[in-house]
Amino acid sequence: MDNPRPEKVAVVDEVRRRLDDADGAILTEYRGLTVADLAALRRSLSAIGVDYKIYKNTLVKLAIADGPLAELDSLLQGPTAIAFVSGEITAVAKALRDYARTNTHLIVKGGIGGEGILSAGDLSVLADLPSRDVLLAQIAGAIAAPLQQFAGLLQALPRNLAYGISALLDDRGGAPTEAPVDTEAPVEPSAEPEPEPEPEPEAGTETDA
Repeated sequence: MDNPRPEKVAVVDEVRRRLDDADGAILTEYRGLTVADLAALRRSLSAIGVDYKIYKNTLVKLAIADGPLAELDSLLQGPTAIAFVSGEITAVAKALRDYARTNTHLIVKGGIGGEGILSAGDLSVLADLPSRDVLLAQIAGAIAAPLQQFAGLLQALPRNLAYGISALLDDRGGAPTEAPVDTEAPVEPSAEPEPEPEPEPEAGTETDA
């Protein structure tokens, strides 16, 4: 049996390395796409940081043989191109899904993401999810909403407290004024009373000589 040619070995090594280094990969069948169609697809994927490359199935099978990605072997039927994902796979699945809607010759067959193999159905579900940034914004909004409500409650406390005090005063007849003077209380004398005059002696009464 002849040894594989060096260029084939180089391609096998390249596929293996790129699959190992990528955050994910999506396998597609491009039968029926024109050269212009493929160029347009590559441009749209390149805009989101994806490299879309065509490889021979036999070489890809050699790259994944006896490894954790061996399950991809069943997807390597027909002309295959691989979208190597750098970043979140959701955006790539969405881009391929949207392109396939306008050009039905493109078929998304499956791929890898995280630690597992993804079916075409899995990728369809991912394509319908919002992006990671949108999800984070939604989570942050859900967390911030109760905090904003709590802050509004704190701001309302002084105002509601003032309303409560005002209502309590109205219920009790209004705010108290200065204490009234008790007119029934005895008045302290301002000075000692003058002594009464002694009576004068009556006529005919003897006086001391």
